[in-house]
Amino acid sequence: QVQVVESGGDLVQPGGSLMLSCVVSGFSLDDYPVGWFRQAPGKEREGVSCISGSGMSAYYFDSVKGRFTISRDNAKNTVYLQMNALKVEDAAIYYCATNRRSGYERQCPKGVSWYDYWGQGTQVTVSS
Repeated sequence: QVQVVESGGDLVQPGGSLMLSCVVSGFSLDDYPVGWFRQAPGKEREGVSCISGSGMSAYYFDSVKGRFTISRDNAKNTVYLQMNALKVEDAAIYYCATNRRSGYERQCPKGVSWYDYWGQGTQVTVSS
């Protein structure tokens, strides 16, 4: 059974930092992409970042470019999202997702529909 578990969400002041973790169990993450998404109240789920199966390629949506960094440790079946210079508008539930489709060793899909396994999310609140 595949499980995706996010952690690390917290309340942080504007300008602060957080690191989110995503642990996947049930299969080896080697060669499979992982994406981070977020959803604020009343808004649609949106992409944040994704990383290819090999870890050699990462993508950042414009809203977080230059502030967030995605990384992975395949030995731990874990993907991280380092979030710096947090803004009030970054507040949301952050979700991690992956799939077991081939062809994503060097790229990662950007859209929600390309991911098959999702975690329950972790809450990030940015407020003074």
